[in-house]
Amino acid sequence: MPELPDITVYVEALTRAIAGRPIERIQIKSPFLLRTVEPPISDATGRVVQGIRRLGKRIVLDLGEEYFLVIHLMIAGRLKWMNRGAKAGPIGLALFEFPNGSLLFTEAGTKRRASLQFLHGGAALRALDRGGLEVQDIELPTFAARLRSESHTLKRALTDPRLFSGIGNAYSDEALHAARLSPLTLTGRLTDDEIDRLYHACRDTLAVWTDRLRQEAGDGFPGKVTAFRDGMAVHGRFRLPCPVCGSPVQRIRYAENETNYCARCQTGGRLLADRALSRLLKGDWPRSLDEIE
Repeated sequence: MPELPDITVYVEALTRAIAGRPIERIQIKSPFLLRTVEPPISDATGRVVQGIRRLGKRIVLDLGEEYFLVIHLMIAGRLKWMNRGAKAGPIGLALFEFPNGSLLFTEAGTKRRASLQFLHGGAALRALDRGGLEVQDIELPTFAARLRSESHTLKRALTDPRLFSGIGNAYSDEALHAARLSPLTLTGRLTDDEIDRLYHACRDTLAVWTDRLRQEAGDGFPGKVTAFRDGMAVHGRFRLPCPVCGSPVQRIRYAENETNYCARCQTGGRLLADRALSRLLKGDWPRSLDEIE
């Protein structure tokens, strides 16, 4: 799922491409995409894009007079900037036509989780705000208070949109590795020093990757939006060497989610049990890196 760095760069690219320009035509190609009925999507045609901003992991197009188009890419949704007259193609969900080009909204796969909403009124837009804090905009005491407000594992706390905004699976893995903390540590057991490390790791991770993606896009449009990137320390690097200590990166799988971590750097060499495999292997599940190296 595109997270804060990816969405930020999308917003910047969209601002360059369509801010101040009218929507000439909207083609909805998938019946599963549009999640609102009132106002009708046809009312967006002819309206000028007044601005673009991020709301959590959503992209908001402000069309003036409190009309908003809200794009949620979910896991496999992506945006592409095309020439005028472009076709949606087999994975196209919607096509927004502007005087200077077309914005194509695509989604790979068949699950159709990505969504588009057309809203009227500030209250309707605020209802989509899950309440998560922007880590880049808060001080350490506020971060600590929010982190300790509920008892969760660090992985869940960082990715909970009610607690923090825009952080998902990929960048939580990277921040936890940078902070040298286990993804399964409970928030209530953190020391002040550990919270300080995590606070700065989150801020630095998001800032560094936003800058990297911004440089990759340049003055153009993001062409490769993915959760797995060269240069990441642990995310998507199962069995590859940790860039800090060289130990093989480990993973925990649960449902459709995967957490990557370095046992040597983050858990004192202890392997965290994968629920499915630990049930299957029982006593044969290795407990430390020394048992598998």
